[in-house]
Amino acid sequence: MPDGPDQNPTQDPATPQDPATTRDRLLAAAERLFLQRGVGQVSVRAVNAEAGLNPGAVHYHFGSREGLVAALLERALLPLWQGGLESAVLRPGSSGPAQVRELVTAVVAPFEELVRTERGRMLCRLLAQTMLTSERPVNGPPWAGTAPFEVALGRALPELSVREITDRWRLSFTALLEVYGRPLAVHTATSPEPPFPESATVIEFLTAGLTAPRPAGSLG
Repeated sequence: MPDGPDQNPTQDPATPQDPATTRDRLLAAAERLFLQRGVGQVSVRAVNAEAGLNPGAVHYHFGSREGLVAALLERALLPLWQGGLESAVLRPGSSGPAQVRELVTAVVAPFEELVRTERGRMLCRLLAQTMLTSERPVNGPPWAGTAPFEVALGRALPELSVREITDRWRLSFTALLEVYGRPLAVHTATSPEPPFPESATVIEFLTAGLTAPRPAGSLG
């Protein structure tokens, strides 16, 4: 939904409130509206109104709707991945399929947890929308970058070239976003929402793809 002209305020539109508290109000308001209306149907103006703030509040505190969404995703999702990824990504381990499976499991497990609730499914959809709606295969907030995962995958599969590692990881993560970030829809008793695949199936499928033999004739 399009917004009106950028207000571009010269001072905090929420003064004299604490900026941290104002940011929290905006993030909470955005989350409520995304749940009520759907992630593609919420404007900056609506978020400001829901939070009871000046029309320029979102732009002042986050720069844009995209900045607001990135902050919401970081606050809600980063803690879910941080512990497992510090183990699987930052800690050197043995190479081969077992190490790849550990990395994949650390990425899949939070998705499996999130899709059990309406809020979690909304966040998955918001993440997918943010990272897939661009000219690049995966694009999103800095904390969701692919570099740490590619480094870990390269350590586990040293026989693959940097290009092959990059391609395989981006294909895998794009598949995860498509699976867990599918559009939210209204379902009825006669047309129930199809279940998500078993996490064990997803893990084995992605591990198999990531550890597949190097293509014939590839370089590196």
